[in-house]
Amino acid sequence: MPQTAIITTPAQLAAVLRGRRATSRLTQKQAAAKVGLLPKTISVLESADPGRSSVDSLFKLLSALDVELVVQPRSSASPGQRKAEW
Repeated sequence: MPQTAIITTPAQLAAVLRGRRATSRLTQKQAAAKVGLLPKTISVLESADPGRSSVDSLFKLLSALDVELVVQPRSSASPGQRKAEW
């Protein structure tokens, strides 16, 4: 898995979280236990609709996976591309 991932959609976020957990050789239950979440919360964050979960839960999972969130300005893209992302 690459060290850095550009994430622009919820589906991409879910895929990166799943991949990082798999690389870490953690089950959803193990990842959840590390930071006091329920396994179903991990499942939601790794689903096609992670937007149903809280930002707090996301940060807890990032901590369990030993990764951090970096926010940076977007590269230029046409407005049509951006609208299609969400």
